[in-house]
Amino acid sequence: MTVYIDDAVHPWRGERWAHLMADTLPELHAMAAQLGIPRRAFQNRRSGAHYDVSAPLRLQAIALGAQAISRHTDRERVKAVIANARSQYQA
Repeated sequence: MTVYIDDAVHPWRGERWAHLMADTLPELHAMAAQLGIPRRAFQNRRSGAHYDVSAPLRLQAIALGAQAISRHTDRERVKAVIANARSQYQA
């Protein structure tokens, strides 16, 4: 099982943001907790279950074992991770 973090490309509030996703929700929540991200920041969306992570926190996630994936060079892998995150959406 794996936790993934994509490129920090989404600008918001003066920072760049990435998406933290995982093969399973327990893994996702565990990594978020290690990063100090509160559970209330969890985004249970039809677009995919994830946490938004700032660029500096992205580096910390990678240091903790999250696998970096790039929308630029790993497009098929990113699509698969996003599809899995979408399948975890709980209405």
